[in-house]
Amino acid sequence: MAPKTFILVLSCDDKPGIVAAVTTELAALGANIAESNQFWDTKTNSFFMRIAFQVAASVQAGDVERALRPAVERFQMRTTLTDAAVKPKILVLVSKFDHALLHLLYQIRVGWLNAEVVAIVSNHEDSRRTAEAEGLAYHCWSVSKDNKAEQEERLLRLVQETGADLVILARYMQVFSDNLSKRLYGKAINIHHSFLPSFKGAKPYHQAHERGVKLIGATAHYVTPDLDEGPIIEQETERVSHALTAEDFVATGRDIESRVLARAVKLHLERRVMLNGHKTVVFS
Repeated sequence: MAPKTFILVLSCDDKPGIVAAVTTELAALGANIAESNQFWDTKTNSFFMRIAFQVAASVQAGDVERALRPAVERFQMRTTLTDAAVKPKILVLVSKFDHALLHLLYQIRVGWLNAEVVAIVSNHEDSRRTAEAEGLAYHCWSVSKDNKAEQEERLLRLVQETGADLVILARYMQVFSDNLSKRLYGKAINIHHSFLPSFKGAKPYHQAHERGVKLIGATAHYVTPDLDEGPIIEQETERVSHALTAEDFVATGRDIESRVLARAVKLHLERRVMLNGHKTVVFS
């Protein structure tokens, strides 16, 4: 039988011997390390590590966790162990602009993104035909000031029922409440059509055009109660000129947004992103 691949991510206070403790236990299991990344944040003395390794097909996640327990307890590690063969489940939220959604679906279709879309949720009907063509469940839930809390609870139930590992705001033009943002912390990624921290909020391309910027971009970040201020995962910029209109900025931005969001989702699903306070550690 083919070997099994696991991904271990861990964080703890930095001390000598962390890497040796982990790799020694993995070696005792007969593991073959395929990839290892680590980072020491000297300001906070925090240590972060991602390690991908192969073991015999007979080795179970519980076997790995038991083998690592002495090291985990010794260094008081926060750990997550993932079976790489298990396809992550994603729930995609979209409003009227569907370019980011379509790019995600394409990258899944060609195998670049290893994920299963469990449903698409929208506050408009525009993407229903796309969902039907892909054989995906589509939920159109209008959101207003009067029913916002009810619809957010409905969304949380759907996350639980589908077992979604990640919620993706693919140009979903509704602001999460503080309650929902907190309950999905670290499990919801938004694409903001601006190179944050500049031009937060509505119509950022038009804001950028008014300021005469020479670079525009997009930012994928985790959702937090602070609007457009969540820990940043991925960004990209592209040069523009005074000759372009605000609509040209928007058109250029659509391509950037699609690429940035897909890369951020891939990094997250492959356990390459670790939260570090208001920032992220990204092992690319």
